[in-house]
Amino acid sequence: MSELVTAINPQEHSTRSSSEIVINRLGNALEAFEFGNRNGMRVTILNYGATLARLEFPDRQGNIADVLLGHDDLSKFIGGRFYFGGTIGRFANRIAGGKFTLDGKHYQLSVNNKGNMLHGGASGFDKKFWEGKILNGSEQPSVEFSYVSADGEEGFPGAVRITIVYTVTDGNELKIRYEAVSDQPTIINMTNHAYFNLAGAWEKQIVDHVLRINASHFTPTDGHSIPTGEIRSVEKTPMDFRRPTIIGAGIDASDEQLAWAGGFDHNWVIDRFDGSLREAAALFEPTTGRTMHVFTDQPGLQFYSGNYLDGTQEGKNGVYHAKRTGLCLECQHFPNSPNVEKFPSTVLRPGRVYTHNTVYKFSIN
Repeated sequence: MSELVTAINPQEHSTRSSSEIVINRLGNALEAFEFGNRNGMRVTILNYGATLARLEFPDRQGNIADVLLGHDDLSKFIGGRFYFGGTIGRFANRIAGGKFTLDGKHYQLSVNNKGNMLHGGASGFDKKFWEGKILNGSEQPSVEFSYVSADGEEGFPGAVRITIVYTVTDGNELKIRYEAVSDQPTIINMTNHAYFNLAGAWEKQIVDHVLRINASHFTPTDGHSIPTGEIRSVEKTPMDFRRPTIIGAGIDASDEQLAWAGGFDHNWVIDRFDGSLREAAALFEPTTGRTMHVFTDQPGLQFYSGNYLDGTQEGKNGVYHAKRTGLCLECQHFPNSPNVEKFPSTVLRPGRVYTHNTVYKFSIN
């Protein structure tokens, strides 16, 4: 695998080897790694936030489009408000009051969302520069990002060393593997916050997408999106996506959970979780035929329907990303897990390795 330092020109994609990784150095320490496969699937990943900035895939007519919300000017990802494609950590989603207790010691984390911690605090992993490198010798094109989170960063205990490997396969998979070790007992729960719109048309809402989630239960929340601790059946609720369901069919239903969040922004409990890689969800866009299957070894999946996008930030092709023009399918542990004993543990102890695998597999229906 050869490393090239060059500007990215989308019109050159068809002339490049599928194993070639292009590094675009943009100044101010920002680097973009672009690579893909022989089928027209290509990704661009930034060292800032280990951010998934672009993901291109053809439709049923062979037209290639980017299916992620974000920015054409890659420098605009720096300091962004909506976590477009960013790596989320140390703890994805919310921790109530930014507080937790571990081994009898109480910790106060930074708070940045209605008195709670959201997505790792004011300066989470999505706002850090990571060290990126090409993994030469990999069977499929892969890039590794590494970062050391200092003891006390955003209030979390322990110095934590993290690596993330992104791989694109000839089976049209984007594989993301997270690993972390800590020198003290701590908590960790990582994910990626990519917003998908499989139509590749960012002015179009995602309400016509068809979604299936392999989950019979979800974790209901209070008015501040903090789980109540209950694990509730999806039966006879708008949260039932066990069969392929048009997202717009229930997004505005008269339901307290939807009213509080302005749509879907909840954690689903993946059926038959045992720590192995299994399918969590499938997403289909009817006009293009693009389909995405989501596999994970994590116990939860946060489906967020882009309710808080407000049209204030310019996105791609000059389109301002408005409400519900993208959706997130974030593989994770449950929100507020450190404060709910019956939720799966997010504790990482010295000598143990945190691992997390997520696969987004694309196809055409």
